[in-house]
Amino acid sequence: MRIGVLREERPGERLVAATPRTVAKLRDLGYEVVVEHDAGASATFTDEAYTAAGASTCDRADVLACDVVTAVHLPSDVERMRRGATLVATMAPFADPELPGRLATLGVTALALDAVPRISRAQALDVLSTLSNVAGYRAVIEAAEEFGGMFTGQVTAAGKTPPANVFVIGAGVAGLAALGTASSLGAQVRAFDVRPEAGEQIESMGATFVQAEGASQEVSTDGYARELTAEQERLTAAMYAEQTAWADVVVTTALVRGQAPRTITKEMVEAMRPGSVIVDLAASGGGNCELTVPGERVVTDNGVVVLGWTDLPSRMPQHTSQLFGTNVVHLLALLTPGKDGELVLDLDDPVQRGMTVTTEGDVTWPPPPVAVSAAPAATPTAPVETEEERAARTAAEAEAAARRQRRNGVLAGLGAVLTVLALTTAPASFLSHATVFALAVVVGYYVISNVSHSLHTPLMATTNAISGIILVGALLQIGSSSWVVSTLAFVAATVAAINIFGGFLVAFRMIHMFRKEA
Repeated sequence: MRIGVLREERPGERLVAATPRTVAKLRDLGYEVVVEHDAGASATFTDEAYTAAGASTCDRADVLACDVVTAVHLPSDVERMRRGATLVATMAPFADPELPGRLATLGVTALALDAVPRISRAQALDVLSTLSNVAGYRAVIEAAEEFGGMFTGQVTAAGKTPPANVFVIGAGVAGLAALGTASSLGAQVRAFDVRPEAGEQIESMGATFVQAEGASQEVSTDGYARELTAEQERLTAAMYAEQTAWADVVVTTALVRGQAPRTITKEMVEAMRPGSVIVDLAASGGGNCELTVPGERVVTDNGVVVLGWTDLPSRMPQHTSQLFGTNVVHLLALLTPGKDGELVLDLDDPVQRGMTVTTEGDVTWPPPPVAVSAAPAATPTAPVETEEERAARTAAEAEAAARRQRRNGVLAGLGAVLTVLALTTAPASFLSHATVFALAVVVGYYVISNVSHSLHTPLMATTNAISGIILVGALLQIGSSSWVVSTLAFVAATVAAINIFGGFLVAFRMIHMFRKEA
C-alpha cells in the first residue's frame, strides 16, 4: 500500500504528519511513502531529506490518490480521495455532528487521531497528549518572554531578585508540562486540579499542590475531569482569586470535552499586579479567562498581559512534527500486524474502534464507551470470620507472641552474661575500645535511622569515606603477630572494600539514570 503525507493548508500551520525519520519507520512496516511537495518546509524538513529517507515527492492529487492519506488536520479537499481509501488525521468528530455522514458518503475509512481512547495501551497513539505536552512547555516560554523579570531568584553583588510566582490551573498533560518547565527555570510553582489523584503528580514535578476544601471531585472513571457543581465552583473561585493575586504568571489548562470552563474572572485579573502574565491554553475552547481573545494578545487596563494563542505546538514545529509523526507510526504499526504494508482494521480492538469514524461508507461514530483504569481498583472483600475462628486465631497469635518474648528474653540474658564475663576478664585497654565501639553503635543507629530517605544517597558517600578509614586501619593490622587481630583485620578489610566498591557502583548507576542521552 501507498501512504500519502499531505501539506497542511491552514494559514500559519507549520506542522507535518511525517518527518524523514518517521518515513523510514513507515517503510519498515512495508509501505511505500509519498510526500506532497514542500509538506515539511515550514518544519525545516526539505523534499531532499524525505527522498533520502526513501519517500517520493509529488503533487497533491497524487497524494490524495494513495491507499492511506495522513495529515495533521482534516483536509478541505477530502472529497478528492478515492473510495475505499483510509484517512488518518485529527478531525474533531465530537464537535461536528455532520462530519461522519459526509465522510461516509465519500466511502472512505476515517480514523480520528484526536479520538484515541484514554487507556494505557493507547498512550503511544495519543496526539492530544503530544500536542498538550508541547503547548504546556511553550506556554511557559511565552510567559517568560512577556514577564518583566527572571523566573529564578538570584543573589548578586548588586542585590538579590526574588523568583517568579507561577500558578498552574489543571494538572493534565499540558499542566504538568507547564509546571515542570516553570520549576526547572527556578520559579516558585503552585498548581491546582479538581482531581484529588493529581496532587501526587503535581508534587512529583516540584510544585506545591493547592487544595480548595470541599472542591475535589471523586476519581474520574473515563479519564477526563467532570464539570464542577455550583458549590465546588464557589469554593474554587475563592481559591483562584487568592492564588492569582499571588502569582506573577498564571497558566490555565482546564478543558471539559473541548469546552473551556470559566476559571479566571475580570475581577481576578484586576487584582493582579501590573506586568503579570496569563497564558490561556484553553483559548481554543473559548478560554478559561474572561478576558481571553482566542489567537490574540490582550493587555488590560492594569497592565496584565493575557495570551490566547491557539498555535503553541506549531511554534515548535520540528520537534512537534517528530512526535506527531511517531504517533502516526505507532498507529500504523498497530494496523499492520504482519509488517507487510497491508492495513488491517480490527473493530474488535477498543483502541481502533474508539477512533474509527467511518468504514467504507458506514458511520461508526460515536464509538461505544471504553472503561479506563482511572478509578482505584475495588478493595477485595475479606471472607467473613466466625466467632470460633476469631477466638482460635487470637489465641494462636497470643501464644506465638509469648514464645517470641520468652526466646528473646533468654537470648538477651545469655548475651548479657557473656558480655559481663568478657569485660571482667579483658585487659583495661580493651574496655576503653569496647566503650567507644558501643557508643559508636548507639550513636550511629540513631543518626542513620532518623535520616530522611531522600538523603540516603549523600549519606552513602559519607559511609564510603568511613569505610575507607576502616580499610586503611585494617590493612595496617593485617600483619599483626596475633592471629586474632590479623583475622579481624582481614574480615574488616573485606567488608569495607565491598561497601566502598558497592557504593560506587550504585552511585554510578544512579548518575547514569539522570544523564541525558546524546
